[in-house]
Amino acid sequence: MKVGIIGSGIGALASAIELRKLGLSVTVFEANDIIGGKIVEQRIGDYRFDMGPSVFTEPHLVQELLQALDPQQTFPYHQLDESCRYFFNDGQQVNLPVHKDEVAQTLQTEFGEDKAAALHFLSQMEANYKAIYPVFIQISLHRLKHLLARPLLKALARLFQYGLHQTMHQQNRQIFKNSKTIQIVDRLATYNGSSPYLAPAMLNIISQLEFNEGPAMPVGGMVQITRRTQQLAAQFGVDFHTNERVLEILHQNNIINGLRTTKGNYEFDLVVSNMDIHYTYEQLMPTIKAPRHLLSQEKSSSAVVFYWGMNRSFEQLGVHNIFFASDYQAEFKAIFDTKTLHPDPTIYIHISSKVEQSDAPDGKENWFVMVNAPINVGQDWDNEIQLLRKRILAKLTKQLQVEIEDCIECEQINEPRLIDARYSGKQGSIYGNASNNAFSAFLRHPNFSKKIKGLYFAGVTVHPGGGIPLAINSAKIVARCVQEDYPSLRK
Repeated sequence: MKVGIIGSGIGALASAIELRKLGLSVTVFEANDIIGGKIVEQRIGDYRFDMGPSVFTEPHLVQELLQALDPQQTFPYHQLDESCRYFFNDGQQVNLPVHKDEVAQTLQTEFGEDKAAALHFLSQMEANYKAIYPVFIQISLHRLKHLLARPLLKALARLFQYGLHQTMHQQNRQIFKNSKTIQIVDRLATYNGSSPYLAPAMLNIISQLEFNEGPAMPVGGMVQITRRTQQLAAQFGVDFHTNERVLEILHQNNIINGLRTTKGNYEFDLVVSNMDIHYTYEQLMPTIKAPRHLLSQEKSSSAVVFYWGMNRSFEQLGVHNIFFASDYQAEFKAIFDTKTLHPDPTIYIHISSKVEQSDAPDGKENWFVMVNAPINVGQDWDNEIQLLRKRILAKLTKQLQVEIEDCIECEQINEPRLIDARYSGKQGSIYGNASNNAFSAFLRHPNFSKKIKGLYFAGVTVHPGGGIPLAINSAKIVARCVQEDYPSLRK
């Protein structure tokens, strides 16, 4: 059987590996000149930048993905000993370590939190995560046979532990007493482009990855995630086409029969779309009625990113750094309600050269400076980005006591319009739908089409959601669904 895959993000590459493992002939189509989707790199002057995702958790998933084709494969990475460094407008700076005991102790020392309460919260999030993972992340929520298994009973046994009636912020406000602690835990909602004031408390399980396990950094940078998977897939026979945009998903009598691209028509038995689910319907299947109740949900946030080559190093900064807004709730209202950039934005700085020293010249650093932004609804982005840059420079100059603009040797900018144009993220949204309501987990598009046989979906805009680990899991779900739909492929 022949499979055509649209896009080459990690969801697509993981799908290519999982389906090649089943013995299928796989071809990947990428509209851009580089394989990798958002997980690509760029060299600007003497600096190397990872252009997209910068937080890497659950590294074992990448290694397991590689070992699906070659059991001898390894995936080297640095395990970081702190999750993030936090800077507040009153001058307080906190370096937050990883692992429950150390995190709880730091929250007590720095913010006066009750250590036992903090430890209980982190342990509860660990238990919740382990219960939810096999039910909401590893399987399809849209096939009864996936749900009716022993893990469901374990997950249901903890039903009242998830805070289903609360938002993330409401739950965090009950547990912690210092507004700074609450802000630190609330910010995890941004990992899938949502607001902690709207997203369900269940998403606090991200604490398990951020605080208990802690982030890692691939040796060679984030780009190694897609580079290594692409190299292995190619080695095992997956065919890659770059600079070839898919224009249409071809089907007849509700059965897939191929793809039409800028270079011609191809026959396929199966198609996997890693493209934003909104654009998959709107651009590639305009005659198929889209599931409006799923696609009409509020979209995730976008981002404005400045890539700065800095002519000096900053000892007070780590790999991950956050400079918080004073009024966090107002910032999220700006992003989701008025679709504006808040005048006092939260600034995230990722510096891979802290562990990958070759990413910047000696004594210098590569700064990935990001602010969460609204989706593109026609704002005057040229003016907004110019104003945002001034605000970022002023805030960082005040906090770090260094004239930041004088340190910038080179610069490149990414923003919602470019995210839409290059990565087909509708209106610049990064994760498709946001998780800004209690039913968001159930309102993501399934990993298979209910209308067209042979059509499947992977990536951050479909189930189970945003982020590298979930995108990899979406590919595993696709492979399972394919085997169920085509019994001759079962092993």
